[in-house]
Amino acid sequence: MAVARLSIDDLAEIVKSRKGADPGTSYTAKLLDRGVGQCAKKFGEEAVETVIAAMDGDKQAICSEAADVLYHLVVLLAAADVELEDIYAELGRREGTSGIVEKARRGT
Repeated sequence: MAVARLSIDDLAEIVKSRKGADPGTSYTAKLLDRGVGQCAKKFGEEAVETVIAAMDGDKQAICSEAADVLYHLVVLLAAADVELEDIYAELGRREGTSGIVEKARRGT
């Protein structure tokens, strides 16, 4: 049995379609209605849970938590009015540049 694949672009379209929906009937709309700060907080919580799963070496939990991280990242981006195309452009700008060099340029 084939498992349906949902791309990050597909997910972004679904999230975007929930903007302005009834927060009483849509979890995504509820998150978006709470604003960028709350979306960022939820993203952070899910990231920490992913780290914990990784530290435990639990592959299934990592998969589950990573899905939550991707979902909540897309929600955060939508709440902040950041398009995936902007992220893709930034990744493209960095292509071919050493991560060490890139970090040095940013001073981090």
